[in-house]
Amino acid sequence: MRKWTGFMLVFSLCVSMLAPAGQIKAAAASVKVTLPNFEVKLNGHTVENQYREYPLLVYRGITYFPMTWNDTRMFGLETTWSQAAGLNIKQSPVTSSYAPYKSGSRNKSTYSTKISTSAITVNGKVINNSKEPYPLLNFRDITYFPLTWGFAHDEFGWNYKWSTASGLSITSHNPQLQTAGLPAYAANNDVVLFKGYYYFVETKGSTNHIYRASEKQSSAKEEIFSYTFDKENEWQPDEVSFQIRDNHLWFTYHRGEGVAGTDEFFKINDNGKAELLHSGYLDFRDTPYGTLIINLGSDNDYGNLFLQDGTNRKPLGEPEVNWGYPNPTATTVVGDDIYLLSRFERNPYFIYRVNLRTNNTEKIVDSAVSFFQIFDNKLYYINKDDNNALYSSMLDGTNKTKLSEHAVSWFDSIEGNIYYTNKINSTQFELYKVNLNGNDTLVWTSPVASVQVLNNQLVLQLGGNNGVVLLDNSGRLLLKVAEPISRVLTSDNGLLLQNAKNSSLAVIRL
Repeated sequence: MRKWTGFMLVFSLCVSMLAPAGQIKAAAASVKVTLPNFEVKLNGHTVENQYREYPLLVYRGITYFPMTWNDTRMFGLETTWSQAAGLNIKQSPVTSSYAPYKSGSRNKSTYSTKISTSAITVNGKVINNSKEPYPLLNFRDITYFPLTWGFAHDEFGWNYKWSTASGLSITSHNPQLQTAGLPAYAANNDVVLFKGYYYFVETKGSTNHIYRASEKQSSAKEEIFSYTFDKENEWQPDEVSFQIRDNHLWFTYHRGEGVAGTDEFFKINDNGKAELLHSGYLDFRDTPYGTLIINLGSDNDYGNLFLQDGTNRKPLGEPEVNWGYPNPTATTVVGDDIYLLSRFERNPYFIYRVNLRTNNTEKIVDSAVSFFQIFDNKLYYINKDDNNALYSSMLDGTNKTKLSEHAVSWFDSIEGNIYYTNKINSTQFELYKVNLNGNDTLVWTSPVASVQVLNNQLVLQLGGNNGVVLLDNSGRLLLKVAEPISRVLTSDNGLLLQNAKNSSLAVIRL
């Protein structure tokens, strides 16, 4: 009773609202409602009720909330409706951006609307609207809920604050999509959030300007590098990409025409200074003995694998072997050894091990392989000779074990759990979790467009720009982003997303 009275004191506009529930005729067919004459904020967003298609309403001194698609999901609720079951509302790990629902015409101060007669279920409980002290309303074909303690706090898990000076503020506990606050042009190129800073690009004419801006004050940018390019004669001249390597931030861009050109690799230090460290069509890895260089260009007469220490460059492996092909990103350094894909002439790609000190070179997997990774001192690879099944072995290639039931197009590991995707068609995949003691688990029932591991979590981009799903290391749902998302950008903290509708950038801090 104390909670109910406390809520009434917050949301009441006059003393008469504290009348007993029995004095309210909830069964009336139509009722008079008004627009709030006080400011309302929803998760920090000021509501423009005067020009909102679905404004908040006030009935008998209680503020009513519209159960629109965006409003519910922004507040951690999911709604479904059917002719047979009516409206079903439940708390869910979901979020969405704020939608102003702006209308071209100004709302009146008073309306006549109807008490809802539809079947309504909240968190599995059927609502008898005829017995509700503050009944649910229907306005402009949207169900409105009263912000009573029972609904707002107990069922929806929301908090609220009220003051005569600031009005009404309602907040939910689900993660929020917050605008990154970057200029619109940032979405035209790559963007990264790293150690509290956004890094992004502005193209002016034939010059690319690379900026960084503090996450706390994203409007204050500083230029860390710029370069000019030839629009007519260079391949993808204005494209910049960021990547995090071994907890360091890098950016790269291409100079020249196609494979005849070169990639420039810059490392950014904590002060924002960019330094050119590598140039060429190549990939590289840090090792205890210097930097491993894999030359992916056409001039490989003396081999394409090197160990560089300062100005000294030492050839590795066998010069007639194409090292690092077809996927140099698989190359892994473990102690004094490097593991990489390679092939000789027209043979399939196998996994080799090369010792950095002795240059001893050995083939450790003689099956055709398209990709591999090393987790917890074990080797995992896609075996093309066995319908792209996922295999594991010891680091020397012994104790081979087939892991997957289906053909694998991507895989990764989180806390010892192995996940992989099975291709359905050219744009859709199924996500499975390896189960050595039975059938592999289908982790997400609907097809996904892509999967990646970020910050020890699975990030699923759903097909058709239908949003993003975040899973923990066991495959449990953490969050659904009910927004059309075109890109999941690199971030070392939370999720950095680009909206498919308006290209805006938003971050979710987890």
